[in-house]
Amino acid sequence: MEVALKKKILFLFSVLLVVVGSFFMDAPVRRAVVEWQGTTWNSSSEKKIVAAVSRYGDWPELMLLGIIGFFAARRARSQRWQKIFLCAMLASTVAGAMVNMVRLTTGRTRPRVTEQHWYGPYHEGKWTIGNAECNSFPSGHTATAVGFAAVILFASPCWGIVAMVFAAGVAGSRLLLGAHHPSDLIVAVCLALGIAWLFWNYMKNRSLCWNE
Repeated sequence: MEVALKKKILFLFSVLLVVVGSFFMDAPVRRAVVEWQGTTWNSSSEKKIVAAVSRYGDWPELMLLGIIGFFAARRARSQRWQKIFLCAMLASTVAGAMVNMVRLTTGRTRPRVTEQHWYGPYHEGKWTIGNAECNSFPSGHTATAVGFAAVILFASPCWGIVAMVFAAGVAGSRLLLGAHHPSDLIVAVCLALGIAWLFWNYMKNRSLCWNE
């Protein structure tokens, strides 16, 4: 077996271990978060800040940021950064769309719901699709934010670290708001990283036709 193939298998096995292990973190992490928040969380300024990060780290705001960055790069005649922002927007959109298709059918309850279940798309005569309290797995916010940031990370590590810190903030906000389990976040991160890598590796050596 070739060394490269062995490395790929080892990498995929490592990712699988991380994903499986994340499910064992769900209950203890939720208990720790609730204990840390205490009884004043709902009326605290901290929650307002966390909610703002979650709100402004969603797909529409990321697309606006990408469009601004794209046209700034175009004005500066930087084909590389035009490609980066274009790929970031595409990766974010595709990652979010794929995750949301899964999320709408798993029927997994949010951490804040008292009884935890995986209901699937249909349960006890009712569709769970579109029921926000049963659409937890995986995290759409996390997928879109990481998909956007990961392209920048692969293309320009220095700026990518900054972008990934923001993406981590978005993911963390979803955890603190009780909207997602750790496993929801980990699976979304893994999918988004893979999609971002594919997009950037396809585009990085290609020329943009409007710049030729």
